[in-house]
Amino acid sequence: MKIGFIGLGNVGAKLAGSLLRNDQDVTVLDLDAEKVRDFTQRGAKSAATPAELMGACDVVITCLPSPTICAQTVEGPDGLLNAVSEGKIWLEMSTTDATEVTRLAAKVTAAGGAAVDCPVSGGCHRADTGNISIFAGTDRATFERVLPLLTILGRRVLHTGDVGTASQLKVVTNYLATVNLVSCAEALVTCKAAGLDLATAYEAIAISSGTSFVHETESQVILNGSRDISFTMDLVAKDIGLFQSIADAHDVPLEISPLVNQIFADGIERFGPRELSPNIIKRLEEATGLDVTAPGFPAEMHDDEPEERGGEVHVRR
Repeated sequence: MKIGFIGLGNVGAKLAGSLLRNDQDVTVLDLDAEKVRDFTQRGAKSAATPAELMGACDVVITCLPSPTICAQTVEGPDGLLNAVSEGKIWLEMSTTDATEVTRLAAKVTAAGGAAVDCPVSGGCHRADTGNISIFAGTDRATFERVLPLLTILGRRVLHTGDVGTASQLKVVTNYLATVNLVSCAEALVTCKAAGLDLATAYEAIAISSGTSFVHETESQVILNGSRDISFTMDLVAKDIGLFQSIADAHDVPLEISPLVNQIFADGIERFGPRELSPNIIKRLEEATGLDVTAPGFPAEMHDDEPEERGGEVHVRR
């Protein structure tokens, strides 16, 4: 299978790297020529346009920062649609709007191809080792066609239903992670203000009912001071905004979500859209005059779980 990959950003480069590491035939495309050069030096081929890439490959994966950029990549003048034909597959691995990915998928299907929305979850450090989780929205027959590829990219693969369902579930999970990040920031600042040892506080939370994936990853880089989780405030704002839109569309009167959206809007206004997302804690550090750091914590996360071929997660019925 010949695989095309568009978007060599924080997540995309790691996913594409997993394909190369597992001896797949990969052709890449990115606006950053240096990133493309890095991949070609490691054995990948390159393409000049999305249409050229789709023409040369059986499957094209996109991993892009916004629905607008994805739409341009699919249906622009040199977009994927220009080269879609019978048997071609488009895998959308961005975190995007479910309505938009469904619209674009219908165009791909009408041209004779197949489409899957398959965002990932679990952090960049797990994308780097092929141990990330993948949601896949498509018909069952297409899912089974792409499952061998998805089990190279991720450890746990969940078929979520039709196109669009995976994108909806992804923004649900990102919303939950964001709420948890804000609560971890509040907890750590309060511990510091109360005079508690922050390393001890971290361990207390980690062994308690209050622990979480977010605490065990993002709290560590917060305490280190790097705040580097390879994710930025503008991306958080996009994801939680998409979640709020789903709730609004179904008349769900949320209470926490609007507040979290306001918190990140304020963070972006203060610190800029490309500020690392764990630095949302700076709002409270500035308000209290406290420095919420402690020695002994890593500057970035590394996945210590051995890489293994993934498999399908089966839903309990």
